[in-house]
Amino acid sequence: MKFIRQRSKIIDNYIIGKYLGTFVYTLAVFVVVIIIFDLSEKLDDFLENDMTVWQIITQYYAGSIPFYVNMLSPLMNFIAVIFFTAKMADQTEIVPILSGGVSFNRFLRPYFISAFIIFSVSLISNLFILPYTNKIKNSFENQVINKNDPYTKSNIHMKIDENTYIYIDNFDNRSNIGYRFSLDRFNGDTLQKKLVAEQISYDSVKHVWKLSNYSIRNINGLKERMEYATNKTKDTILDMKPDDFSVYDNVVESMTSKELADKIQKEKIRGSGVMNDLRFEQYKRYIQPLSAFVLTLIGVALSSRKVRGGVGLPLGIGIVLSFLFIVLNQFAKMFSTKGGLPPLIANLLPVIVFAALGLYLLRRAPK
Repeated sequence: MKFIRQRSKIIDNYIIGKYLGTFVYTLAVFVVVIIIFDLSEKLDDFLENDMTVWQIITQYYAGSIPFYVNMLSPLMNFIAVIFFTAKMADQTEIVPILSGGVSFNRFLRPYFISAFIIFSVSLISNLFILPYTNKIKNSFENQVINKNDPYTKSNIHMKIDENTYIYIDNFDNRSNIGYRFSLDRFNGDTLQKKLVAEQISYDSVKHVWKLSNYSIRNINGLKERMEYATNKTKDTILDMKPDDFSVYDNVVESMTSKELADKIQKEKIRGSGVMNDLRFEQYKRYIQPLSAFVLTLIGVALSSRKVRGGVGLPLGIGIVLSFLFIVLNQFAKMFSTKGGLPPLIANLLPVIVFAALGLYLLRRAPK
């Protein structure tokens, strides 16, 4: 027993190695399986577009693999903890540790060190890596996989600042061209300027909008002045981007943290109805990594007791609970984006529910 107390750091390294090793191995296996199924599903699209292996890897899987890793991390985290902890309990490795005077809270320390490592990697990935890789994945899916889906948005009304309103009859998301555009600028309740153009297009090099076949009506009290420019173009800077008119739902997850914050500030003025989607994505990037601690707590409390049948029962319960966690996350997202549930509460709800479950299981765990 004295030997165990003196060698507690060795036990820490042993548990951390088991935790992270099992997590990485399990995650890698599941990612490979998903890629195989995904490749078989999208193979016709790849062949139809005459894509080389290198193009498939760099234009699609370079973005989709980080997405799959992030999606599967909570599930694999939970399964890894339950699998190797239940195996330790089945091989009677936990009993001598606790019998040697190591408290259960002290026993949890290496687990939470490992969970902190996973939390840190997940947080950094959510904030700095996934927005860029999601942009690669989503761009490919929108242009190749979903190319037959509708790609125009109609009857767009938007407020782009306190005094300016725009309208676009329809906008083509592939060519970044809008048709029958109008802009109204007010001073209070008084119309000061009205611009009408047959076509508006975005120049991605100059980052300006080009107006074609336009007319401008300037109003100053009772005086009005008209400008007509048939078969002419005009460059103008407007506080809007083609992504503001996207028909795709995956645009938000491709935004960097700064772009997301700027979009939220603009949405406060525009009120186009996507605030909950933006807020949910913003909070998710910070709150989702906390699941590493919650699921680790549940996993250890659930599988640290030796049971008849080995690791099968704890692993089965763990898989069921992990899927319940994913389902609860999806329901919370749906109620937030479609049902009016505050995005912060929607993100915290699964974490709070499972944290309460973890504390309950911890009280019942063998000490």
